[in-house]
Amino acid sequence: MLIPFVVVVPGMIAAAVIGDMIHLKSTGSSELTYNDAKLLMIRDILPNGLIGVAVAGLIASFMAGMAANISAFNTVFSYDIWQQYIVKDRSDPYYIQIVRIATLGATVLAVFTALIASGYSNLMDYLQTLFGFFNAPLFATFILGMFWKRMTSTAGWAGLVAGTLSAVAVFILSEVGVIDLPGQGMPFLAASIAFVVDIAASVVVSYATAPKPVAELAGFVYSETDVQIFADPESDGKRWYMKSVPLAAVMLALAILLNIIFH
Repeated sequence: MLIPFVVVVPGMIAAAVIGDMIHLKSTGSSELTYNDAKLLMIRDILPNGLIGVAVAGLIASFMAGMAANISAFNTVFSYDIWQQYIVKDRSDPYYIQIVRIATLGATVLAVFTALIASGYSNLMDYLQTLFGFFNAPLFATFILGMFWKRMTSTAGWAGLVAGTLSAVAVFILSEVGVIDLPGQGMPFLAASIAFVVDIAASVVVSYATAPKPVAELAGFVYSETDVQIFADPESDGKRWYMKSVPLAAVMLALAILLNIIFH
């Protein structure tokens, strides 16, 4: 729930402080976009000495995000897909070479996705579209796997693929005009359908495949895990704001409050 503050509050400040943004809103000028808000604030608010620091911080954040995403991509591709299902039992140098190739491929994909993102009026619409494609089915798979011991790994993969494809189908129908929803209605519809399809596909495939032995589910499935493993001995004696459970309760209360206020 803190992410909307990071995204929305700077935009509100820009609308109140930067005259160019006010002009953009009132005249519908195409010379500026809302994606320029942070850069305009850097230009008009910060002194010269801090402009370079702010620009360096932006570039560093972009580089860090890109490095993390590419690292995650090549790890999943090489270890979880290539080594597990395509080419097994090879030497480490072979898999290191696969990682390098995957890194190059991920970089090329990042360039093309950046070109796709440039076609959106603002980055939030683009991010919400991606969240509908990937985060919603991923969340469904995690929730089902954590609380249902009959869930299988094959079902998790099938659910993810089915949920993602269903979200992509909603996006295509929206692009051709079959579905017409204003604002971010399409991403939310795609996420909802992806979640439901993921759950349905996972349940069907789970009953069609053999489950793992119960002994192997400890630490993965809630009902098969000793409750003592959830205890945090290091939190004993600390103040409430340094413990995870009270902080989680505060964040839940804030989430409910903000949804009520901005409903």
